[in-house]
Amino acid sequence: MSRARIVLWLSLTLRPACSLYRARFMEGQTQGLRNPGEMENGTGPCGEECASEAQETTVTEGAAKIAFPSANEVFYNPVQEFNRDLTCAVITEFARVQLAAKGIQIKVPGEKDVQKVVVDLSEQEEEKAELKEGANLAPGDQPRTAAVGEICEEGLRVLEGLAASGLRSIRFAREVPGLQSVVANDASARAVDLMCRNVQLNGVAHLVHPRQADARMLMYQHQKASERFDVIDLDPYGSPAPFLDAAVQAVSEGGLLCVTCTDMAVLAGNSGETCYSKYGAMALKSRACHEMALRIVLHSLDLRANCYQRFVVPLLSVSADFYVRVFVRVFTGQAKVKASASKQALVFQCVGCGTFHLQRLGKASSGASGGRVKFSAACGPPVAPECEQCGQRHQLGGPLWAEPIHDLDFVGRVLEAVSTNPGRFHTAERIRGVLSVITEELPDVPLYYTLDQLSSTIRCSTPSLLQLRSALLHAGFRVSLSHACKNAVKTDAPSSALWDIMRCWEKECPVKRERLSETSPAFRILGVEPRLQANFTIREDANPSSRQRGLKRFQANPEANWGPRPRARPGGKAAGGAMEERRRLHQNKRKEPAEDPVQRAARLKTFPCKRFKEGTCQHGDQCCYSHSSPAPEDTADVAPGDRPETPYQNPPGPGMATGPGVD
Repeated sequence: MSRARIVLWLSLTLRPACSLYRARFMEGQTQGLRNPGEMENGTGPCGEECASEAQETTVTEGAAKIAFPSANEVFYNPVQEFNRDLTCAVITEFARVQLAAKGIQIKVPGEKDVQKVVVDLSEQEEEKAELKEGANLAPGDQPRTAAVGEICEEGLRVLEGLAASGLRSIRFAREVPGLQSVVANDASARAVDLMCRNVQLNGVAHLVHPRQADARMLMYQHQKASERFDVIDLDPYGSPAPFLDAAVQAVSEGGLLCVTCTDMAVLAGNSGETCYSKYGAMALKSRACHEMALRIVLHSLDLRANCYQRFVVPLLSVSADFYVRVFVRVFTGQAKVKASASKQALVFQCVGCGTFHLQRLGKASSGASGGRVKFSAACGPPVAPECEQCGQRHQLGGPLWAEPIHDLDFVGRVLEAVSTNPGRFHTAERIRGVLSVITEELPDVPLYYTLDQLSSTIRCSTPSLLQLRSALLHAGFRVSLSHACKNAVKTDAPSSALWDIMRCWEKECPVKRERLSETSPAFRILGVEPRLQANFTIREDANPSSRQRGLKRFQANPEANWGPRPRARPGGKAAGGAMEERRRLHQNKRKEPAEDPVQRAARLKTFPCKRFKEGTCQHGDQCCYSHSSPAPEDTADVAPGDRPETPYQNPPGPGMATGPGVD
């Protein structure tokens, strides 16, 4: 019988038995479930107590209290409290703006009952706001109010696409006024069950509605204008790229889209091809990588929105800790979409000195009468094949967002609200510091340099921040800090003027030119006489207000092993002590263990000195290598098998240290 016939006969014979055993196995598995259908689809009743083998931990953050498995740290990350506090503050001010156009005034806990003057965020909605105010408010009527925890029929509809324990959604319901509903969605049945219990625990079942669905499918189902969400919050593990296409379609006209990216290794240039596959841009390794990451995310959002004749308007873009967070509004308009190409730019960055130049993708020019705007392709490149400062080649990165990344008016309102009501958030001090620096940033200057980058390039000592800022101000240029980097220098000065200032600084603190290689960037930069004579006298306006007040901008490590939590595992298995042991074993695994000096000296003595063989070694007995060689008369009578091994006879293998220079 042939092999094919044997295989066919065996398959036909064993198939009924396999089916029988599979059916019995599934029957035994489902007997232990309370309701298999409800567990699979997550449609069980909210608040139903479930038998839990593992203990639970209750955490209080803001006005919310959540319970989650003690051994599963995926559900809660205390380091992200700043992210959640800032989101609540931003959505509160956004609700104030949106509801003011409808004649509704919000009441924030702890805030004085003073009617704030609200300016609309978009010019195209001014007329609509005036019409709505006139229609809703009759002469002599008092404005309607919306309080925290109450359903506002004309309020905001919020979606949290990846809710996990539901902490963020519950905080929205208990801290943000003017909400109509909050949909807390997650694809995990275990997470939805936990959400239901936390919703009941906080008494917000009338506002927060848990859902189990794929976040993309849920947003695709709400593309219709009447079913869109006013606020969409995406805080995934890693990259939000798979959800952006659905998000820009499911947010309402002028709605708020909040996106977190924790894949900073990709956005910071460690893997440019991966960044292009996710965000449609090539990231570069740069000192300004954190701001570049923000601009790449904004470019990706605008690019996806343009496919549907929509565009984004950034409100606030923050780089903090191990992630970036952007808040944008999404609008529809074919004419404005045409201008999107002129808002993007490529980056030419020198590999030697780090000097960068931006090249816009498009050009917008007004006609002779100043009426109609004409869009065309930009001309370039803005640089020569070699860097004009050091002669090195350029790397090409981008495209990235080249327009302002903040709405300073909106940021000022959020800052005022947090400053006048500091007890509302636990991280209010840091929010105040970060937003204060953002209000001082130059809005029309993309990217920045750093003090250590400028000084290390020419191998000189580092000037103080006030000295460099004063020199730029004396030269007639603008300069500011950046919230993304502690020692950043954001300025509109051209690269030639900036390097002239550094050349002048090197004259005050000279370097040893004989130690510089003729092909190094430092040698070529310092070989040119400065045309600009810098003045390093400290100016009063060189020290910004946020720095004078000592506001908290950068967070100290709050706990051991802080940062992004490990990815959730199937079934929500607990990490426990095994995860801590694994972290301990992997700690510093790429670092060489410290070697004892005595052992190192003995090991080096086993290698012969090459210069001694050539007769040029000048160290004598102080040489760390061996100056002795086996005498011929000593080894003549020794049998080959008994002859001791020497470095001359058995050189070290490829995996061992070989010769001078070993450390």
